[in-house]
Amino acid sequence: MTDTIQVDIVSAEHEIFSGEAEMVFAPAELGEVGIAPGHTPLVTKMGPGEVRVKDTEGNESAFYVSGGMLEVQA
Repeated sequence: MTDTIQVDIVSAEHEIFSGEAEMVFAPAELGEVGIAPGHTPLVTKMGPGEVRVKDTEGNESAFYVSGGMLEVQA
């Protein structure tokens, strides 16, 4: 079985996405970051752009964000 991470994308109003993923790519303030299982904890601002979530079957979903915060928990 492949390691996964729990991904929650939320706005102030509601939950946009919640599920397991193998990899996430997000537009951090200083450039795109890739987050895989076991990533070190991180908190950073996000710029506008696309958050891509690769699920456990290899499918990729994209969500546009106008900014916000990215938090990776151990």
